[in-house]
Amino acid sequence: MSGHKQQYNFNKLQKRLRRHVGQAISDFNMIEDGDRIMVCLSGGKDSYTLLEILMNLKASAPVHFDLVAVNLDQKQPGFPEHVLPQYLDTLGVEYLVVNEDTYSIVKEKVPEGKTTCSLCSRLRRGILYRTATELKCNKIALGHHRDDILETLLLNMFYGGKMKAMPPKLVSDDGKHMVIRPLAYCREKDIIKYAEAREYPIIPCNLCGSQPNLQRQVIKEMLQTWDRQYPGRIETMFKALQNVVPSHLADTALFDFKGLSRDNTEGLEGDTAFDRENFSNPVVEDDEDGIEIDPALTLAVKAL
Repeated sequence: MSGHKQQYNFNKLQKRLRRHVGQAISDFNMIEDGDRIMVCLSGGKDSYTLLEILMNLKASAPVHFDLVAVNLDQKQPGFPEHVLPQYLDTLGVEYLVVNEDTYSIVKEKVPEGKTTCSLCSRLRRGILYRTATELKCNKIALGHHRDDILETLLLNMFYGGKMKAMPPKLVSDDGKHMVIRPLAYCREKDIIKYAEAREYPIIPCNLCGSQPNLQRQVIKEMLQTWDRQYPGRIETMFKALQNVVPSHLADTALFDFKGLSRDNTEGLEGDTAFDRENFSNPVVEDDEDGIEIDPALTLAVKAL
């Protein structure tokens, strides 16, 4: 591929990511004038992408907001503590590296062979909340993307018995901060391409990422398989999170089934919700970066 074509593809990819981030910020009112936002930087592809796009948007946004990049050094053996400061120095962004030995705590508390993610996440969350308060940040930006949100939905359905995902915006556990996920509309495969093109200095998580048979990894692989075999299915699944019909679920706290009668059905879909013609074909989102979707795959989707 020529250099011109590569630049063209990168520009379209960058434009798409910025558009998705801008749309999420607008839909959920994530950023307001005067915000001071702590951007959690792990050293992974998602948080690098998040920081760069927010910095770009800051330069052109109609409102003023400040960004502070924060990395939590959990004292994992072999962690390259020089990488992030060197990278952040080149950006000219305000940043802070917080040193907390959560690694030793996790290894002490979690039996050998058990996954460490849950305890690690709780410890990390508490430290980040405290840091946001110390930095006088009113919002905390995390790098979770659309695939993370869908994975969480399926994890809760399969293992937790709940219809619950990651919201793009929520109040922190301590009630002091707003947590936002500006990448909520972004596809992981787009972020992967972007990170590779930008050549971010990726730092792997050796504490938990190397552990086999994690439930989330199983779900991730299932979604990736669906995305390859049935283009558009993932887009349709995410759309469903924004198109909930409580009257056609079974949660009595969300809908008054006991009070339902033939006299108060206004606005309800009734049995028409199950009519075959109401199920549209999955929306196949064009990659827009020079990669054409195989027409045979599209025909296969329409045949479902």
